[in-house]
Amino acid sequence: MKKHEALKHYFGHSAFRPLQEEVIDAILAKEDVLMILPTGGGKSLCYQLPTLLMEGVTVVVSPLLALMHDQVTALKAGGISAAMLSSMQDMEQTRQIEQALHDGSIKLLYVAPERLTNPYFINLLHRLTINFFVIDEAHCVSEWGHEFRENYRRLSLLKAEFPQVPVAAFTATATKAVEADIVANLGLRNPKRVRGALFRENLTIHAKHRIKDGREQLLAFLQQHEGESGIIYTLSRKSTEAVAHFLQTKGIEARAYHAGLSIEEKNGTFRDFVADKVQVVVATIAFGMGIDKSNIRFVVHMTMPKTLENYYQEIGRAGRDGLESETLLLFSAADIVQQKAFIEDLPDTPYREHAVGKLESMVRFANSEGCRHQSIAAYFDDRIEACGDKCDNCIMPDQERVDITQAARMMLSAVVRTGQKFGIHYIVDILRGSKEQRILQNGHDGLSVYGIGTDYSKAQWLSIADKLLELGAVQIGEFKVYALTPFGVEVLKGAHTITMKKERLEVRKSVPKRKVTYFDDYDVEMYDKLKALRTEIASENSIPPYIVFSDKTLKDLSAKKPSTKDEMLEVHGIGEVKYDRYGEAFLEVLTGT
Repeated sequence: MKKHEALKHYFGHSAFRPLQEEVIDAILAKEDVLMILPTGGGKSLCYQLPTLLMEGVTVVVSPLLALMHDQVTALKAGGISAAMLSSMQDMEQTRQIEQALHDGSIKLLYVAPERLTNPYFINLLHRLTINFFVIDEAHCVSEWGHEFRENYRRLSLLKAEFPQVPVAAFTATATKAVEADIVANLGLRNPKRVRGALFRENLTIHAKHRIKDGREQLLAFLQQHEGESGIIYTLSRKSTEAVAHFLQTKGIEARAYHAGLSIEEKNGTFRDFVADKVQVVVATIAFGMGIDKSNIRFVVHMTMPKTLENYYQEIGRAGRDGLESETLLLFSAADIVQQKAFIEDLPDTPYREHAVGKLESMVRFANSEGCRHQSIAAYFDDRIEACGDKCDNCIMPDQERVDITQAARMMLSAVVRTGQKFGIHYIVDILRGSKEQRILQNGHDGLSVYGIGTDYSKAQWLSIADKLLELGAVQIGEFKVYALTPFGVEVLKGAHTITMKKERLEVRKSVPKRKVTYFDDYDVEMYDKLKALRTEIASENSIPPYIVFSDKTLKDLSAKKPSTKDEMLEVHGIGEVKYDRYGEAFLEVLTGT
């Protein structure tokens, strides 16, 4: 079988995506490879297809059990022999997999990096015919990356133990420094380096300053995605529970997911989300990185992530099927303070200093007024044109700005006149002339700044405070006390003009925009029927619905309405194996027979 035949037969695709064939050819030529390609670009196929054309087994190293399980399930559904060795198997299952490996009946074996440091497992591999190794999530190798893992660093032993076996490394994110570190540590020999463009044309990115707790902004966003699957990231276990409960009270099927839950609860939420039984998962960052679910339509961050790498990988969960998807980042200056506190708790090493720089890049991105796709690309040493209409800044490039210099000076003056000993809410209460008991007891109702800021609401003053934090005019010390920086002193003296986007001072609910539609000409009624059949088949086979057919495939089917096997094989995502398993049942619905 040739590669194009395998592509159609096993994966249901008529053509390769950009860069896929180049990497596949390099692997078939037994070269080392490093591929950097955004999530959804089709990295997995680059190593899943060539092993079908080669003798031996491919060993795939992955850090995430959930992702390995999903990959193996999807491969088996497509007629490809695959297995994983992990703590999820008992001794008898492990023995059966090892026997199948010796028999040569497994083409892809998934393992965690920890297993590769096990002498017993290394000895097992020496008795097998290995065509190549795959290092997935290869950025974990680099100490300059955002998810450095010590066990990944030990993967250098592969070239020592198996010097003649090629290694193919894959990641969605890597700066030039991380790329060089991956190559050096894994000992890749003159590798074929392939770097895809970072622009995800089906992803629209929004970033907004969070108003209060952001829940009203979240609801307005979710109104545009009624009935669709999405992930909402929060910073703490407590906030996942609170946001999930809030959404449930609004009639949205949402579940919390965090490390404090029992394994049964976490696995249940994971299964129900993958099976489309739960619409929204509200989670800490531990969730989502191991999900191969293709029809996630949106990703929301309720707080600012610590790095652009984290952010880009997390929003990469959306739109893996290539259909239009949206992301929303809600942030405030308080997030910056909290992330800096986390960094200060790290050991005093170069890594901590590096983490500070990464956070500063994340802050610049969040506050950027330029193309957001362009900003992400530049961070990863890529240059692209402005997206045009795929981010909030390009959709509304000429947002009106307002001069807040006088208001800024009022706030800075209030900070100084209270001795730089109080938090921001106390300062705002003074500016607004609050009769709060503590203010009266401290005699601060007699200050010249008392009551001079009634033209602004409390929420607007907090937005102005955020701006001053971002500019470095104030800093927050112990007990969240505000104090001026040298730059803040200059602002207070009138040496600088301060402006901000007018929308940040307009405290109101967001107006939902027109809901995005996909495949404008598809038959909605037929799509719903096909979706119901998919759910039934998935349930009968105990697999996630998207492994049967993706949303994109169902919409393509409901638009084209094939009536024969040949016509159905022309539909995106349907190959011979998938047709043999599910095709006739879908044709019956399509033809009404």
